[in-house]
Amino acid sequence: MSFIIEKTLEIKAPPTVVWEVLTDFAKYPEWNPFVVECKSTLEPGDAMDMRVKLIGPPQRQVEWMNEHRPGQRFAYNMKPFPLGGLRSLRSHDLEAIGADATRYRSYFQLDGWMMPLVRGMFGAAIERGMRGMWEGVQHRSEQLWAQRRR
Repeated sequence: MSFIIEKTLEIKAPPTVVWEVLTDFAKYPEWNPFVVECKSTLEPGDAMDMRVKLIGPPQRQVEWMNEHRPGQRFAYNMKPFPLGGLRSLRSHDLEAIGADATRYRSYFQLDGWMMPLVRGMFGAAIERGMRGMWEGVQHRSEQLWAQRRR
């Protein structure tokens, strides 16, 4: 059994703009209420060093980049806990759906025998955070695209 949070959005901005928003980690504090700080090279094997707001003050979370297709996808995961206790996968995928629109898919999966405990303690906060990130990336991308079209 897995804990999965998944959302697909149609964003009124081209994939290049949405990709810029998702990968300009220095600007995350301006639009992302969930991942309030992030640093990464996006190179597979390198760290995705984040400060994530779940409950209380933001907490440091380090995960590891496992896939990067520039302009299309990046995915990362936590180091699995011993004995299969907990493992994760997080991905962001972009697809052009016309000249000025993008299909954005956000995916999060948590597995392992500790998953029910983590879900019980943090599931609602993770879901709330993901919703805030989805809304933020959509708003920021559409806002940037509108400004650039003027």
